[in-house]
Amino acid sequence: MAAQPLIVIIGPTASGKTGLAIELAKRFNGEIIAADSRTVYREMDIGTAKPTVAEMNDVPHHMLNLVNVDQKFTLKDFQSLAKEKISEIRDKGKTPFLVGGSGLYIDAIIYDYKLPEKAFTNDEQKNLEKLTVGELQELLISREIPLPKNVQNRRHLINSLLRGKQLLSRRDSVIPDAVVVGITADNEILEQRIRDRAKQMLEDGLIDEARKLIARYGLDCEPLRRNSYGEIVKYMWGDIADEKELLERIVIVDRQLAKKQMTWWRNPRHSEIKWLSLDEAREFISSELTKIQNHN
Repeated sequence: MAAQPLIVIIGPTASGKTGLAIELAKRFNGEIIAADSRTVYREMDIGTAKPTVAEMNDVPHHMLNLVNVDQKFTLKDFQSLAKEKISEIRDKGKTPFLVGGSGLYIDAIIYDYKLPEKAFTNDEQKNLEKLTVGELQELLISREIPLPKNVQNRRHLINSLLRGKQLLSRRDSVIPDAVVVGITADNEILEQRIRDRAKQMLEDGLIDEARKLIARYGLDCEPLRRNSYGEIVKYMWGDIADEKELLERIVIVDRQLAKKQMTWWRNPRHSEIKWLSLDEAREFISSELTKIQNHN
């Protein structure tokens, strides 16, 4: 009997990958593993576009709501837990779907990253923040970690250091039994999907959700300073005039996120990804899974 493949669906935010995964998982007896660095946090529901209760009732979802907003969650944490879930799903004779837009999370699975037991501690990260741009550059060079494109950007330098310590080795090709599909989207269509989703988030109570989280955890929590939550903070401080401007700001940050995600995936190291439209991806994955079912 052929092993159940790992179906990996990636793509930019709001591209429709989650809806497609749910549709296919229902049809082919699958379960979904979320590969999103934001949905691991409890209570960050609206602003991270988590699946609805109805969607989670239709198809089992994993790797959601794992830690509180003020708790640390590392790449190694994700990799270890996700591998366990993939094995558990296969042991039940079901098909695992790994779905998300967080590049490192996906890569850690499909390229089987070898990660150290211990990443940077909080104190070590704080010490990095104290270094000058020149000192950060020297530290990267001394550790033989490639410099980022923008060698003057402190955040890019620090992120390169964090990633450099996280990765010991990786496969040169995707793991066996994995089908990796990327969702393409016309820019105008993606822009409209981003805008529609932002409107829905605000209607669903994103502002109140953010206020409650900030009141509970404070602004020292890094997840609350990113993406739509960061724009809510500016709105609360009066840096954003009204909800109309807030909507536009959320659209802008999500558009920037989509661009960043596609820059990651279009790197030559990801040459094995099969890029398809939603309809093409539906047909291709359905065909692959049908072949395996018929063979078994």
